[in-house]
Amino acid sequence: MTIKLTTPISPEQVKSLKIGDVVLISGVIYTGRDAAHKRLVEMIDRNEKLPIEVENGVIYYVGPTPAKPGRAIGSAGPTSSYRMDAYSEPLMQKGLKVMIGKGSRSQEFKALLPKYGAVYLSAIGGAAASISETVKKCDVVTFEDLGAEAIHRLEVEDFYAIVTYDSNGDDLFEKGINEYQVK
Repeated sequence: MTIKLTTPISPEQVKSLKIGDVVLISGVIYTGRDAAHKRLVEMIDRNEKLPIEVENGVIYYVGPTPAKPGRAIGSAGPTSSYRMDAYSEPLMQKGLKVMIGKGSRSQEFKALLPKYGAVYLSAIGGAAASISETVKKCDVVTFEDLGAEAIHRLEVEDFYAIVTYDSNGDDLFEKGINEYQVK
């Protein structure tokens, strides 16, 4: 099933997503990799206000490259998500509902999704040029000193991703492996 979503994404919308659903996200999403996540969690630990709105928000694990003339962004392919596992719970406690990246996540991370009513989506690795076409505007928000790993605010239109882990605890990777083994 293909589902169009506009940010911010409500808890009810997140809970309706099932593994294998294709989502087309429009609105604002933020970028963040491990160095930025570490800083966000340090800010949470110090009870500081975060520089981005995470409640009902979306974070895409990407370090975009500089834009070519006439483009909002350069290459914008997903990065391996497991590096964010250690930082995910404090952000989910602040209301983060949707995380996008590539690859599998830890059992500990997957157990957090039903607890916080969140989902993990996969963007297609190797499709960085196509993904960048969905980005209409890109601005650095904070942590400029991190270069490509700074947090960017992206305005996207029909950003394509697949629900990989849903808020019920279902796992698309596991389902695929199980179906293959049965055959």
